[in-house]
This record gives sequence, C-alpha cells and structure tokens, in this order.
Amino acid sequence: MSADAWLVIPTYNEAENLGSIVQAASEQLALAAPGGFRILIVDDNSPDGTGAIADDLAARHEWVEVIHRAAKAGLGQAYLAGFERALEGGARFVFEMDADFSHDPRYLPALLEAAQHADVVLGSRYVDGGGVRNWGLLRRALSRGGGLYARAILGVDVHDLTGGFKCIRREVLESIDLPSVRATGYVFQIEVTYRAILAGFRVVEVPIVFVDRAVGTSKMSSRIALEAMLMVPVIKRSAAAALRRAGLVRVGGP
Repeated sequence: MSADAWLVIPTYNEAENLGSIVQAASEQLALAAPGGFRILIVDDNSPDGTGAIADDLAARHEWVEVIHRAAKAGLGQAYLAGFERALEGGARFVFEMDADFSHDPRYLPALLEAAQHADVVLGSRYVDGGGVRNWGLLRRALSRGGGLYARAILGVDVHDLTGGFKCIRREVLESIDLPSVRATGYVFQIEVTYRAILAGFRVVEVPIVFVDRAVGTSKMSSRIALEAMLMVPVIKRSAAAALRRAGLVRVGGP
C-alpha cells in the first residue's frame, strides 16, 4: 500500500490507549492526506499486551503496520527504526506522535498543511495559541526551563525543542545522518530538530495544547528530564561534528 504520510507511534504499555489513538489518527489522516497514509506502531515488547493489540489492528486495517522490538531500548531508537521503515516504504512526510492522547490527533492536518511549505513542523506548546493542561507546577517548570536551557545552549530560535509531536519531510531524514544520532531518550527530540537546523532546513512551530494522559502511566519523570538536559551540550558537539563529516552543516550555521 503506497502512502505519502506515515505516522510513527512508539509504544510501551499502551494497551488501554492504542486502539483509540489509532482510530482517531486514522480519521484525521484520511481527511488530510490525499496521497494516502500509514500508521506504524513500534512496540518495545510491552508486557501489558500492547504488541498483540497492535497486531490485531494491523490485521483489520491495511494502513496499520507493526514493528516489534525485542526490548525497551529508548524512545530515540524506536523512532529511528520507524523512520527507516517509513523511508523504505516511500514516505514523503513522517509524523511523530505519542500514543496516550497527550498529542491530540486533531492537530495532524495542521501539521501536514504547514509541512507543504516547511521542512520540519513542530507541534508547539510554547508559541501563541499553544499550552499545557493537567500538569503540576514542577513539571511545568521542568519543561519550560529545560526548553529555554536547550534553546540557549544550542543557539536556536525554537520555542518547543523538547516536544515530540512533529511532521518531518523525507528530505530532512535523508540528510541529517540518522545512523550517527546518539540520543536514545527524550533528548532525541532536541537532537533531530537541531540537526535539521544545522543542515539548513526550515523549522516552523504550529500551536498545540498538550493534555497530560488520562489513562495509563507516564514515562516521564524529573530524573529523566534532568538527564536529558545534561545531554544537550554533548548533542551540540556530536551533532555538529557528525554533519560536518558528512558535509551537511550550512555555511554560517551554529
């Protein structure tokens, strides 16, 4: 089945959410992607049966596909596996989205529309019209502070570097040397966007409202967030070096 738009959804223990998020995303992409769409679930051997639910969805819907990984090995590695399969399948646009409805599928058409004129589109909590709901003060402070810190260290004009709701054009993924991406956790989101900027691609932000999950357990913690921020200077050095070796850093880039 040929498709222009691929939605990659990494999962770990999302049995309660997966069927509903696939249905909601399918409805939005059916309206927004005239060139066809596929939903790729990348499951990290979830002990709660998420993988079996994913297989059932794939058996019932020709536009759903599943990658089963042997163990939980980090968000970044799950996305890299998904990107590889999407590119192999002919994707022109690749979405990233969480499985827990914190990223509302109703924003998918807006991200895809913006990607007609931009290379990377970020669903942004921190531009006019965006926001977060159902977060405590500590998590709000960690998210906002971490984003400002990463923005300052990397020297880029992006308000929501840590967000994981994106639409990325094929040309970007083919050009940013994905095999050398080091980040495995949430800092992966920062690294991909930073590499796109270094390579001269246009990044835009579309406002979204992020709503904390209602069902299941969050994988985020203050420890994970702080560890991700400690990785930002490492990413700055390693990403620039990798792209320079590949001849991809734009003249005058960060």
